[in-house]
Amino acid sequence: MTIDDYEPVSTLVVPEHPIERARYPLVDVHSHQWGMEEWTQGRLDTLIMNMDSLNMAVMVNLSGGSGQDFVDRMANAAERYPGRIVAFANISFDNIDDPDWGALTAAQLEADVRNGARGLKIFKSLGMTVRDSSGQRVPVDDPRIDPVWDKCAELGIPVLIHSADPSPFWETKDRYNERWFELKQRPGRYRPADEYPPWEKIIGEQHNVFRKHAKTTFVNAHLGWLGNNLDRLGELFDEMPNVYTELGAVLAELGRQPRHARQFLIKYHDRILFGKDAWVPREYHVYFRAFETADEYFDYYRKRHAHWKMYGMDLPDDVLRHIYYKNALRIIPGLDPRLFPID
Repeated sequence: MTIDDYEPVSTLVVPEHPIERARYPLVDVHSHQWGMEEWTQGRLDTLIMNMDSLNMAVMVNLSGGSGQDFVDRMANAAERYPGRIVAFANISFDNIDDPDWGALTAAQLEADVRNGARGLKIFKSLGMTVRDSSGQRVPVDDPRIDPVWDKCAELGIPVLIHSADPSPFWETKDRYNERWFELKQRPGRYRPADEYPPWEKIIGEQHNVFRKHAKTTFVNAHLGWLGNNLDRLGELFDEMPNVYTELGAVLAELGRQPRHARQFLIKYHDRILFGKDAWVPREYHVYFRAFETADEYFDYYRKRHAHWKMYGMDLPDDVLRHIYYKNALRIIPGLDPRLFPID
């Protein structure tokens, strides 16, 4: 038997409170629904049915595209289920050397917002693999992108930005690396030093953007990859009131430090949004259980992310409301308030 096969069943007998439906309606700010323009009506109906079963009022599709692609991608959902699925636009860094790139990209983003985009999503390729015509890496804080950040502030839309990946992806792949099993299953996630800049450099560039564009609202994806260092994330919040975060694919970080994470989520309850990332409805149940119960020693949903067990944080109702929907309503324009309870 190998470590891949080892799946011990716990003999621990403790109270269990599995939850399949969130206590309050939620906004999932981190989902990817590709090719929606090609969806059949039955597939869209199934998506909404699954959202309803989870008590998900609104899904944010971060893969909205741009231009006519954005219009086509979202038209079916907007017509059949108005307000339930909204989208963020995306930009291309092709031709970033063109002196007019910043102005043209900002203008296209403004057109996308007129067509219904509620924000801008920046993928992790910026800072890692995006290169200009000279072959040079385009850093996250490249000044050529400044007109785009400024346009987001002008339009009052948030930027959900994913920079880098978990820091162990940059570390030696040995028995001390807690992501070793994930790197074994997904070797393409390793970031060797001869191909990628250091993790701290990419994260530092991202934080430079946050500082320089204080009037722009940023949602730092995946807890900013600081879920293993919540005090550092708190320092970022304290320094930069324009920065928020979300919880996509990082629940395991919180579930292994329930007391500290609970204190953190209570303290910064107005800076954290609900997000999941991969659309697998049953996996949301683990999020609900971790947030809404004090259960002990239960399974996470993906072994390669977490070979440890989870513990519930039993968050207060007001904190749940802020994470599930209140913070999203405050920073994402145009969400339908009728989908949420009146306090």
